[in-house]
Amino acid sequence: MPADPAVTPELVAKHGLMPEEFERIKKILGRDPNFTELGIFSVMWSEHCSYKNSRRELKKFPTSGPNILVKAGEENAGVVDIGDGWAVAFKIESHNHPSAIEPFQGAATGVGGIIRDIFTMGARPEFLLNSLRFGPITEFRRPDTGNGKEKDLSAIPNPKSEIQNNRRLFTGVVSGIAHYGNCIGIPTIGGEIYFDESFEGNPLINVFCLGVLRHEQLARGAASGVGNPVFYVGAETGRDGLAGAAFASRELTEESREDRPAVQVGDPFKEKLLLEACLELLATDAVAGIQDMGAAGLTCSTCETASRGGTGVEIDLAKVPKREPGMTPYEILLSESQERMLIIAKRGRENIVREVFEKWDVPCAEIGRVTDDGMMRVRNNGTLVAEIPAKPLADEAPLYSREARKPTADFADDTDGSWNQKISAPSAVESLRMLLRDPSIASKNWVYRQYDHMVRTGTVVLPGSDAAVFRVREANKILAATTDCNSLYCRLGPREGGRIAVAEAARNLTCSGATPLAVTDNLNFGNPYKPENFWQLREAVEGVAETCRAFGTPVVGGNVSLYNESPASVVDPTPTVAMVGLIDDEAHITTQFFKAEGDAIILVGEIGDEMGASHFLKVCHGRKEGLPPRLDVERELAVQNSVRELIRAGLVKSAHDCSEGGLAVALAESCFNPDGRFGAEIEIASTLEDYAILFNESQSRIVISCAADDAEKVMTILRSKNIPHSLLGSVAIKTLCIKTAAAELSWPIDDLYDDWFHAIRRAVETDSEPVPSL
Repeated sequence: MPADPAVTPELVAKHGLMPEEFERIKKILGRDPNFTELGIFSVMWSEHCSYKNSRRELKKFPTSGPNILVKAGEENAGVVDIGDGWAVAFKIESHNHPSAIEPFQGAATGVGGIIRDIFTMGARPEFLLNSLRFGPITEFRRPDTGNGKEKDLSAIPNPKSEIQNNRRLFTGVVSGIAHYGNCIGIPTIGGEIYFDESFEGNPLINVFCLGVLRHEQLARGAASGVGNPVFYVGAETGRDGLAGAAFASRELTEESREDRPAVQVGDPFKEKLLLEACLELLATDAVAGIQDMGAAGLTCSTCETASRGGTGVEIDLAKVPKREPGMTPYEILLSESQERMLIIAKRGRENIVREVFEKWDVPCAEIGRVTDDGMMRVRNNGTLVAEIPAKPLADEAPLYSREARKPTADFADDTDGSWNQKISAPSAVESLRMLLRDPSIASKNWVYRQYDHMVRTGTVVLPGSDAAVFRVREANKILAATTDCNSLYCRLGPREGGRIAVAEAARNLTCSGATPLAVTDNLNFGNPYKPENFWQLREAVEGVAETCRAFGTPVVGGNVSLYNESPASVVDPTPTVAMVGLIDDEAHITTQFFKAEGDAIILVGEIGDEMGASHFLKVCHGRKEGLPPRLDVERELAVQNSVRELIRAGLVKSAHDCSEGGLAVALAESCFNPDGRFGAEIEIASTLEDYAILFNESQSRIVISCAADDAEKVMTILRSKNIPHSLLGSVAIKTLCIKTAAAELSWPIDDLYDDWFHAIRRAVETDSEPVPSL
């Protein structure tokens, strides 16, 4: 085995550590670190593991509540009480950089990693969601990324090579998600996908998993009980994923794009065995602590369990199962090979551990013990290779408050009233079709048809409605879940974008008949050392935090993914919000689709007129500009509470959130019932321009339908609560007709549906071989 290299300033810098951080390491150790110890500190003090540039911002989130059993930061996932002795564990995490390099394996192992975070808590994983961002996959206009006044770039097509690469990333990621979820037998039942130039080469792959457990099944990741044995279980360690946490904590460059060893390789069939073995073992009371080997692998799981337990851990790397010969201590400790766990067993019950894992044919090795000296001590065949105090390593990384500065380029300096002078609108008829064809708005059926969303037979509402709805039979509970974020809003107003992400997530749950419970978030931003990026992060966090407090939805955990940029661009800021809600009664489950001809259609909320940051401007005019819509939290709460009350009273047949594309898109989507398409006869009394009526994205609006005989009762209830509302018209067949003060517009529903349903399939199959479905 070759000798370790000398630790030089150049080597320290290559490991992503600042000179002052290296000095701090020397003070902690009382000496210079060796090469292996330098690698350990580099991954544990990376942004990906330590959140050293974001942790102070995260403290702004509300994290407590009467139903919170495990708070953010305490364990691998947050845990929320749902009544009758049952709880849910859920979390969202990213695998952005790996997916940019190897989209299939990057996405697949992202799914595997979030599943392990859930069953580590003692919960059986029930379902998955994902929130994805890619560059454009259609060859249409490129939005003007300036202020729109100097130069109109709307006619410039996207370069074909970039489009093809975006399609490769998109199809590869979808295949990876489908592969892992389908093979392990956990349904992917919802999520969101957006396409924008800022994500070219920088896709965002955020994956959410939820599991269910009894309160007494809750497992902890602490190395408790001095003398207790430490077991390594799961797949053998290889060189895949080496130092992946450090890789994820720097910008993507041409050099890092060739860093393929940093991308892990997953095996969902092995993870299924590991899952069942761990849950069976947890039921035996033989476990004192359990921890996933995720980011930073064996290093992270060892020092974090010791730090949580206030103990130490000593391991011998010679006992670690390996699949490659000649691995160095550095490689073994920093490998991020998948499907591995660290288990602290109760002394005297070692044979139970061995018997369970032998039954499931999962590798299992006793590699060390819990000590009382607070040290992470690593030996290799008896020779000491690393000795570090566990708590400073795991919990005392340096924390920073980076410089924050509002971008000098002001993309949001126009008032909503100025659009008439700035744009020459295509006809409203063609604009709606353009919006429905846009892949960000179009049906995602090409994607979710590749996911087995019916495995475990708990999915109640199929993908495509406002939120996913899932029945947990063993608990007799009905859950709803959603992921939401409008990155364009966050680019043009990050605080308002963060506020709206929370409000829209709650609105989607409300439209499904659920009461929101709690949030997990994934903060996707650029390099925090750049003041404009850090300003966006701070603003968005404060917007999310403020609105979570207003909605009573604590943040129970999540992920921060920074450095999402390349030399070409930084991603639009994307603070993804995943929210979980509870539906009390099966009769309250509501979908967005119209149900019967003649039903009344009512808009709960105002018609609105806010055109800034709208998809209409982006898709139809190639402009990413304007002030995003403003959120009135009190009105939002009043609208949502009223709609939930109407649902529970049995008065609502359908409910659909008005979001991207505005009222016209919401009405069209409500017509696309999978069991039989409908139309609508709509009349809107407003003096606004047609495009402002139809395509503005003002907040706090929900389109509902009800039986014609119930319409007056519904509006009486809304009037009694001073909720703005309008009787828009009625459900029809074959045609969507909208009459305004200026025009009478009409679209055959079959044409709109064809635009919307087939847009993504046509995009990915253009000028290439058809993309196979799994």
